Order: sequence, then structure tokens, then C-alpha cells
Amino acid sequence: MTAREVVDLIRKNVGVPWNEQTYRDTFKTGNPDSTVKGIATTMMTTFDMIRRAHEAGLNLIVTHEDTFWNDRDDTRDLTGNTLYKLKTKYCLDNGMIVWRFHDHLHARKPDMTIAASLRSVGVEGGEDATMRSDHVYTIPPTTLGAFRVVGDPNVRISRILLGPGYAFPRMTMDADVVIGGEAQETDGVFDDTEYVMDAATLGIAKGQIILGHVVSEEPGMEDCAKWLRTFITGVPIQFVPAGEPFWT
Repeated sequence: MTAREVVDLIRKNVGVPWNEQTYRDTFKTGNPDSTVKGIATTMMTTFDMIRRAHEAGLNLIVTHEDTFWNDRDDTRDLTGNTLYKLKTKYCLDNGMIVWRFHDHLHARKPDMTIAASLRSVGVEGGEDATMRSDHVYTIPPTTLGAFRVVGDPNVRISRILLGPGYAFPRMTMDADVVIGGEAQETDGVFDDTEYVMDAATLGIAKGQIILGHVVSEEPGMEDCAKWLRTFITGVPIQFVPAGEPFWT
């Protein structure tokens, strides 16, 4: 089976009409007509992740985010860039193929990135959740101090709003805490960070948890590997995490 045939199977099974104009869900590097020895799903195609996939014998990478550091994977300004040269050379020398699965993964029902992210914080049954939802979920009571947060770390919380990636939810009075991937701290349409800081000063139980874009959506790509196994056979399919980008 070739990489192009794998993508054809994904298109047939994704359950939503395929947008032929997508610039995201396309091959990024490698030969689509090469034989697939194994498939790796991941959130972000870092050089380290590509190397680990190759060492595991997985030569087709299905990634959720871009490979060459911009949303369109536009490489016209990168031809003289040393990192670009090294990354593409490694892929070509080792027969690695990268295909992005972003727009149509979010379009399908359920959106695996949301359902899996909810499950990672203790919420089951998020199959109907949408990327920008105002639905408040209840989790077992805990303290904000268990997370990287804005707010009083000792306050007890149980009602959450969640939005992976850029879909950071707006705090409401019904929720104790908002959880998301990325959020600006100020100058937005509604600044959760300042709102939560004011609530903490007044002794009101509110919190904001910023997971980071990669960490917030990565559970969905583990679910993606499980989904691919339901209709692709004959090759190993494995989730290869990009991992936490930040260190302390």
C-alpha cells in the first residue's frame, strides 16, 4: 500500500465531504507513491519526532500541525535555511513521507481532538463537543494547584470549559475554570487572564489553565491512530508524541 492509497482510505472513511481546495491536508514531503511500512500519528512533526518514527520503522507520518514552521508549509523563503535543508534531507534520505490531517479531522464528528482532550481531564462522553463550545463540564472536585494556572491554587473547582488549541473558551459565571491551548493575556475580545486575577482578588472561585497548543490537542492524535486501525490493515500504526515543547 502506498501513502497515496492510505490517504484515499482516510478520505473515504472520514465521514465529511472532502475540500479539494485545502492547503493544510496535503503531502508535505516525501514520495506519496512510496510503499508504506508503518504509520505514525503525531501532533507536530518535529525533527526529533521524525527521527523516532523512522527508528520505529514508521515511514508515513500523519501529522495534525505543520512541518515547516508555518501554517501553509510554504517553503519558498526557506530554500537557503540550514534547518530546512537538514530536515528535508533526513526525510528524503530515509524515505519519510509527511501528510497533514487537520481541517478534515476537525470537521468530522466526533472531533477526536476535543473528545480526547476532555477525556484527559476526566470528562467522558464529549463526543458531541465542538471546538468553540460554551458547554460546562463537571469533573471530580480538585484544586487549581494541581495544574499550571492563573488564580488561587487552593480554590476548589469542578465545573470546566475546555477548548483545545487556539479555541480558548471565554470564562462565564457558570464555570469555575477555563482550560485551553493558547490564549493572549490582554487586548483580546475578552481577557480571561485579567478576569480570573480579579476574581481571585475578590475570593471568587475562578481559574485559567493554559496547557499549550501541542499538549492540548495531542491526545486526539493518539485517538487518530486507533481510528486508522479500524480500516487500515497490514502495516503497524503507532502514536508517536511530539511531547511537551517547554521545559523547566
